Amino acid sequence: MAKLWQSDDELFKLARQELFTAVVGDVMDKLGLQLQFLPPQIQALSPDMVAIGRAMPVLEADVFTDKVSNSANPLMNKPFGLMLEALDDLKPNEVYICTGSSPKYALWGELMSTRAIKLGAAGAVLDGYSRDTPGILDLKFPTFSYGRYAQDQGVRGKVIDFRVPLEIGGVKILPGDIVFGDIDGVCVIPKAAEEEVFNKAIEKARGEKLVRKAIEEGMSTVEAFAKFGIM
Repeated sequence: MAKLWQSDDELFKLARQELFTAVVGDVMDKLGLQLQFLPPQIQALSPDMVAIGRAMPVLEADVFTDKVSNSANPLMNKPFGLMLEALDDLKPNEVYICTGSSPKYALWGELMSTRAIKLGAAGAVLDGYSRDTPGILDLKFPTFSYGRYAQDQGVRGKVIDFRVPLEIGGVKILPGDIVFGDIDGVCVIPKAAEEEVFNKAIEKARGEKLVRKAIEEGMSTVEAFAKFGIM
């Protein structure tokens, strides 16, 4: 199957039109990439939210006060650590994906969403909670988190680095990997495998439409699987 896209914009548009996380995950399973879905508690704030873009990994850590002036680490005297710098560093089609903290506070909110939209970012994926939910929903910014929780990170967490490798629930995430989230969850497509994964996922998604039509017309699932090899 010939490559169907020439740029990230074309790939992400095609994925939004024809793909969903389940079919991409199925293809990765067949390719031996069998630990690519983030934990199931990371869900879209709204069922219609879809995020697809390049990972911009952000590393958070718990703290127990907003400032420590005599610390050996200068970040301890800096509100939010490097969070504002990480946010401002977002590029078009990137997904802010954050982990490292305990789930005791929100890692994302309305003002962060506003800035991310201005920068052309594709979404936020949090290994923790988000807040300012009405504002995020009004903005329609694709946000995936454990759910809604108002407690702020200000005196509880700081970003300590960004554009670094992360791991969430055993899933490795490198800067530039593709992050894809929809109503069924969030998966990570390694950059090294993306062309094969998306070509095969598009082929499978189009094949599934043929299987559905055949079943609707009366074909048994046994016959359909024997004919199409898809189920």
